[in-house]
Amino acid sequence: MPAQDLPPSTFHMLERNVGKKVRVVMDSTYGFEGTLEAVTQDPAGIWISEVDTIVLRSTLAQSIPRVSSKEETGDLYLNLNSIQRIEVLQQTQNRSK
Repeated sequence: MPAQDLPPSTFHMLERNVGKKVRVVMDSTYGFEGTLEAVTQDPAGIWISEVDTIVLRSTLAQSIPRVSSKEETGDLYLNLNSIQRIEVLQQTQNRSK
């Protein structure tokens, strides 16, 4: 019987991004930004370091929430049950000619 390729689980997808900068949205109005340090399965959660607490705002004209303020927090453990969305932030590179 041939081996079936199973889709990666949420934990596998998160583990691929360890060490990268992430934005974790907890609610439509706030979240956290920091470096993803570890993923745990029991209890299901993530550890992030160098954390900034962020406030998200949207308007009628700009319906996609934008970061309106940041405050340095420290290191956090977040349970996956309380997370609404996790975004991996791309690092911008300075291009000089």
